[in-house]
Amino acid sequence: MHKIITRQIQENIEKHLFKGKAIILYGARQTGKTTLVSMIKEKHKNSLYLNCDEIDIREKLTKKTSTELATLIGNKKLVVIDEAQRVVDIGLTIKILVDTMKDTQIIATGSSSFELSDKIKEPLTGRVYEFHLYPFSFNELNSLYQKHELERIVEQRMVYGMYPEVVLSQEKEILLQLADSYLYKDILAYQNIKSHDILIKLLQAISLQIGNEVSYNELSSTVGIDKKTVENYINILEKAFIVFRLNPFSRNLRNELKKLRKIYFYDLGIRNALINNFNPLGIRQDTGALFENFVIAERIKRNSNLRLRKNFYFWRTHQQKEIDYIEEEAGILKGYEIKFSKTKFKAPQEFLKAYKDSSVELVNKSNCLEFIT
Repeated sequence: MHKIITRQIQENIEKHLFKGKAIILYGARQTGKTTLVSMIKEKHKNSLYLNCDEIDIREKLTKKTSTELATLIGNKKLVVIDEAQRVVDIGLTIKILVDTMKDTQIIATGSSSFELSDKIKEPLTGRVYEFHLYPFSFNELNSLYQKHELERIVEQRMVYGMYPEVVLSQEKEILLQLADSYLYKDILAYQNIKSHDILIKLLQAISLQIGNEVSYNELSSTVGIDKKTVENYINILEKAFIVFRLNPFSRNLRNELKKLRKIYFYDLGIRNALINNFNPLGIRQDTGALFENFVIAERIKRNSNLRLRKNFYFWRTHQQKEIDYIEEEAGILKGYEIKFSKTKFKAPQEFLKAYKDSSVELVNKSNCLEFIT
């Protein structure tokens, strides 16, 4: 089944074309950035595709004057610069293009925000729209499956994840390969991180703690590196779109947790590949944690794809009263308790009393599709 699935952010990107700003598309390797920009490019016949994995293309974009760039671009109306982070001073090059070629739309992609955003932040202030492309979201699978089929595949996707090639081919081998090579290509090159083994060990340690608060001190002794290195590596893993953090929500109560954080994976297939566990849910010990990670990651992808700006947290007191996931928008708090097979749930009164107009709901396997799509 090799059907092209329309990505939810495509329409949004197209709305921002030809507004006098560059468009930057971030996303981990293999999330489908090249396919997406190719689909946009196909709608604009007078366009140019520049692949910065090629040495000669990088040279043509490095340290060039506006005249040299105008010669390269010619009369093209849309220019795609793929894997732009590979070009030295790419921020300056894009700035010159945006400032001097007002009728040309520049779209640049980068497979890790640490390299590309570092290079473009200063030169492109006020000249850029940024988008993130994640692995498939459940919303995007609507074109492949009927609603009743989507309900059936939740468990399968909790095990194998949502990377496009994995969803379309259903191959475990592709996933193992992804986890082993593509994802680390950028990370290991960045800041000359030398130890592949330590990175894997850290990711495995995080894999076994999803749903729990994570202590950097504990990770540091598990992996055998100092706390500062743990923190640095986790920052890099976040910027490479492999993991994300939930911080504790704390405003009113003295006994609310303020320090520890939870770390989840954007894609559970990658997480399961790291610990080499593709067992079905019925015989797993970690189903609850997988479901929690799955629902939160899908909700964050949904909000991002729809460009909904919400802050997200978890909540817990020292007395173990907890809410798995909280969204804050315009000062209003909505809490969600995420439990795979639970059907009854009582919201913590301390939370509802402390935060006026807040609400808490249960998300379980029977209503999760409404929440994530």
